[in-house]
Formats: sequence, structure tokens, C-alpha cells
Amino acid sequence: MKRIFNLEAKDFVGKKVKLCGWVENIRWHGKIFFFDLRDKTGKIQVVFQENKNKEIFERAKKIKKEWVICIEGVVKKRPERMVNPKIPTGEIEIEPEKLEIFSEAKTLPFPVETSGYEIDEALRLKYRYLDLRRERLKRNLKVRQKVIQFIREFLIKEGFLEIETPILTKSTPEGARDFLVPSRLYPGKFYALPQSPQQYKQLLMVAGIERYFQIAKCLRDEDPRADRQPEFTQLDIEMSFVETEDILQLTENLFFNLVKNLFPEKKITQFPFLRIPFKDVMKTFGCDTPDLRKEKSNPDELAFCFVVDFPMFEWKKEEKRWGAMHHPFTKPKTKDIKEIKENPQNILAHQYDLILNGKEIGGGSLRITNLDVLLAIFEVLGHKKEEIKEKFSHYFEAFSYGVPPHGGIAIGLDRFLAILLKEPNIREVIAFPKTGDSRDLMLDLPSEVSKEQLEELSIKIVERKNKK
Repeated sequence: MKRIFNLEAKDFVGKKVKLCGWVENIRWHGKIFFFDLRDKTGKIQVVFQENKNKEIFERAKKIKKEWVICIEGVVKKRPERMVNPKIPTGEIEIEPEKLEIFSEAKTLPFPVETSGYEIDEALRLKYRYLDLRRERLKRNLKVRQKVIQFIREFLIKEGFLEIETPILTKSTPEGARDFLVPSRLYPGKFYALPQSPQQYKQLLMVAGIERYFQIAKCLRDEDPRADRQPEFTQLDIEMSFVETEDILQLTENLFFNLVKNLFPEKKITQFPFLRIPFKDVMKTFGCDTPDLRKEKSNPDELAFCFVVDFPMFEWKKEEKRWGAMHHPFTKPKTKDIKEIKENPQNILAHQYDLILNGKEIGGGSLRITNLDVLLAIFEVLGHKKEEIKEKFSHYFEAFSYGVPPHGGIAIGLDRFLAILLKEPNIREVIAFPKTGDSRDLMLDLPSEVSKEQLEELSIKIVERKNKK
């Protein structure tokens, strides 16, 4: 007999079915007992009666919570007084005629039928494969899939092409630290994991793709923060022959329609989204991530806005140098190279951030296509011309063959989903997250590797001396 899912059993009243799953709750009532069988679609009640099938009754008595089993039996209507309106299968139950035990289970380190908020997060992350059994996290993963599916369909209708870019790439001075990958075939040389697909998506514009998107993995070796991950997922978009407003309109239409279709219970405070210059938002709110909700205690209110016209550079006091406010490829609002070099503090950029309920969920910019301007930007950042031309030789070569004006935006899907699902942090919407200090407690990462592996890669571990 072919197995069906629990939720499908509603359509088989009076018929025999085969169900598989995990035993969740067990309720004893003398010579009759019940348990809830859980699969990916939900729970269904199974009833064992000694006077109906003593052999199965005796075998079932040994079953404990979270054992994995299979049953065959007839779907029956529950007595009216025993109907459970809280679950979709609350009007039916299964009376087994066959029972197979696939595997037993030790006592779990924590309950999985609760929300999980009451459990120490480190314990939950150590046993994440058990934590993911709880309904809340399954719901989060299902919603994540629906959101990504909607994004794909929306952008494809808008003429975008989804393209995967490489994970092994080149280390370049972009912003955060790179994760480096040693090359076995070329000792002493390294790949880098991408902080973003920034260079590749610009090269796709040179290639004439014109409209690109990707649900992209980004990896950054950053210092620990409570709500940050060393690897995260972003919606990456790039467009040719556009101005800032074209990108902002596409973005707000995407999110307006996404919320309207998938989260009809949510209320968007204002549409079109406000555009607020950086100078004004800092003066009014004292930060560049304003929370514009009218009722901040209402989690179903979504207040989007764009912050625009950022400074091109920011002064890094500790390092006593200029840094890029966004990234070095951002187009400044001037072509005057002398002005860029002599008065970097006055230069504004074609940069914009997308803010939701006081959180930055995305950002982007128009890109530099004038390589003399790009060199000037990197010089202000403290890099030498020769270094830049060497590290970005592919860039300079590609742009010499004709490059269209272009720009884009990247949206942090993890943070967006956490806000939509009213979760306290992004770890609740990621299947296998790291801790706030970038550790994987489940697989015990980062971990050491063997001496043989290091030798094969021509790598020697040098003990770090304590800084005084």
C-alpha cells in the first residue's frame, strides 16, 4: 500500500490508509490509549484498543515518544465529543490494523512540541536536527520557501535572468575580511569565498545580460555580533541602463506585492515607500535606520523606507583613514577626480538602503563605470594604483570593451524573514545557523584538520602571540 500524508487522510474516511511518522504525545486511558502521529503535514490521532486488536495493542504499549513508526488502518470519524477543532485532522482518527516500528529513540534533550523559546539556544543549536522537528521552525522554513518562490516568479516576469555565480573567487579589498581557501594544486595561492557576487554581477552587465538576479550565499569573516552570521542569504539584483529611481521602484513593487499576496494580515504603513536623504534622516532620527511605524507595538505593521544620498566615504577614527560608506564600486555624485581626492568628506554617492521597522534589510547603488574615477576612489581608501590594477585586472580589461551604466540592490532575506515572522533573531529562520560568535555547535565547527591535510596544502600553523 502506498503511504499518504497525515493531512490527506481527511479525504479517506472509511477507507484503509498507510501513514508514517514520529510519535509525539501518548495518552493512556486504561485499556485504550492514544498517540499523535506527526509527519511533515501535521498530526493525526491514532487509537489503540485492547479488545479490538490485542496483538497490536501489546506491541504499541512499548512505543515511546519520537519513535518512528508506520501504521495501516481505517480512517474513522471521531465521536463528536472528541473532535479537536485546533488541528486540521481533528475530526478523524486512525484505528491500526498493522504496525511497524522503523526505529526507536532515546529521550530527547528537550521537548519539540513547544515553541522552543523557553529552551537554552545553545542546547537547541547543538541538537538542531531535533529542534527543527518543532512546528514553529517548520513553518518558518515553509514561509522562507514561499517568499523565495514569489521573488523568483516576480523577477522572471520582469525580464530578469537568474544566474549562479562562483563560490570560489578572488580575494579583493572590498570591505569585510574574506574567508580564504588554500589551493592544493597551486601551493601558496588561495581562493576566497564571496562576500557578495558584486564583481560577477557587474561583469554580467558587461556581458549584455542587462537584468540579473540570484538568491546568493554571501560569506564574510567578520567580528562576532548577536544578529549576524558568517554566511547569509541575499537577494541579489543588477540592472543595466537604469537610474536610482528605476531600482527603487522595482524593489518597492516587489515587496508590496509579496506582502499583499503572502502576508495579507500585514499592513504597509506607506506606499510608495518614503525616500529620505541621509542628511535629513540623521538630523531627524539620529540614525540611518528609522522606525516609521505609527504603532510600534503592532508587529503586523510594516514601515518600509529608502535612505538615499549617503556620503561616499566615512572616516575610520581608529585606523585614521577613509573607508567606503558602502563599497568602492559605488558611483559618486561627481566625476571631478580632483574633488574626490582633495575633499572626500564632501562627496555624496548614488547609494540607497532599504529600511524596515528600524532595521536595514538591504542596500545598493549605481556603479562606477569610469575607471579613472574608480582608481581615485581606491586611492582615497589608501590603495596604490599598481595594487588596484593588479587585483582588478579582469575588471579593467572587461570595462575596456564597452560597459553600460548599471546599478543594483541586495536584500538580506534572513533579516527580512525574521521581521515578517516576528522572530527575535535571524537564526530562527535559517535551517542550520551558526552562533553569534560564528560557531556550529552541532558539527563542532570550526575544527582542526589533520597534519597530513595541512602538509598537502603546504600550510603550517603558527601559534599567535598575545598582543600587548
